[in-house]
Amino acid sequence: MTSISRPRPPSVERLLAAARLLLGEREHAAVVEAAREVVGGERARLRAGGSATPLKDLAAALAARLEGYAESGLVPVINATGVILHTNLGRAPWPAAAIRAAIEAASGPSLLEMDRASGRRGSRFRAAEEHLVALTGAEDALVTNNNAAAVALAVGLAGRGRGMAVARGELVEIGGGVRIPEVIRRAGLRLVEVGTTNRTRVADYREVLADGRAALVLRVHASNFRMEGFVEAPDPAELAATAHAHGVPLVDDLGSGALLDTAVYGLAHEPTPMESLAAGADLVTFSGDKLLGGPQAGLIVGRAHLIARIRKDPLARAARPDKVTLAALAATLGLYRAGRAVAEIPVWRAIATPVEALELRARALAAGIAGARAIPLEATVGGGSLPGETLPSWGVALSGRSADRLLARLRTGQPCIVGRIADGAVILDLRTVDPADDPRLQAAIVAALGATG
Repeated sequence: MTSISRPRPPSVERLLAAARLLLGEREHAAVVEAAREVVGGERARLRAGGSATPLKDLAAALAARLEGYAESGLVPVINATGVILHTNLGRAPWPAAAIRAAIEAASGPSLLEMDRASGRRGSRFRAAEEHLVALTGAEDALVTNNNAAAVALAVGLAGRGRGMAVARGELVEIGGGVRIPEVIRRAGLRLVEVGTTNRTRVADYREVLADGRAALVLRVHASNFRMEGFVEAPDPAELAATAHAHGVPLVDDLGSGALLDTAVYGLAHEPTPMESLAAGADLVTFSGDKLLGGPQAGLIVGRAHLIARIRKDPLARAARPDKVTLAALAATLGLYRAGRAVAEIPVWRAIATPVEALELRARALAAGIAGARAIPLEATVGGGSLPGETLPSWGVALSGRSADRLLARLRTGQPCIVGRIADGAVILDLRTVDPADDPRLQAAIVAALGATG
């Protein structure tokens, strides 16, 4: 009786010898570890009944594995969803100036915390904060790594164990399952709820301030939801005056961080940090990667003595951003001061694009794709900004075959295209697509249609 011997994977040494010319100069330990993983994968495949992989293919797989380790792992996407600030796709794409600044900051040493004139240690890179002061009219500004950190640091001014007044209708979830009451408690504060879910008046705050239950007032802008009907909220200036009359600061969390008037582009007006400060808020917090259009960051603007106290908080160091974020943010804010935000910041460029231009692009795109139709659409801002607001848009509809399969093919193709399905058709909205990407988008659609035909 003869036994059939199963094929065996090559030894690690044999694989390394076969791949030597493909690998170039690398640290030996890293190469050996990757080779073991390739051999281990081949062994498992053979045990499952697979046929042996040629040695040259395993060598190529080893080289590809080592090259892959040095990649980011993030897949570039053409966003054709019609959601300008798509959280799952990384929110705001950076302006070219921010990308250049980030590359420059990451490429070598910089004067991050050194005074150029004296050669001694100086304050951490302040360009972004100086831009914020100039743009908002604040006395000072501070940059953190995200807005949740900015809010936590700002409300921490009340002091551990002290009460903080928040309207019941503003106890919101800000994303990722994080809720304002949890942020308050983690900051060591006691939540003091005022008013009702739908109606809150200044008198509700006055009551808890007068008896000392609250040492700080937090106002949370409803940036990711909208309440309608029998609702009431206090006038911001009146609320600030009431807080100050009782000797407590008012922190206003705006979330989205619009520095331009959204109403100019047919959207509802989004409150700006400038308006909040003018109404009397002591500190205003907002995000860097939403309507501001830059990198993820939390921004605090307001009274200098309060921000000075926050700078001394030990947690401020834990929440500070790195040099790349600071450089990219400074470049983004600089575009606002230079009057080039709408032209050069992708978020504002997408918001401001005339619908007529989108229609022309959609018709040109559809003309080169068999079975595609140019159709009018409604785009949204997204990213927890301007809930319920839409912008007229145009795009293409692809129908006549399985929408799920076609959408999956677009998503897994090169480049990766993310769209949506409506009425049984794949919809690709051009308001969120850079015009420079139209040729790549068209080629990807043609390829996907051919693969799913």
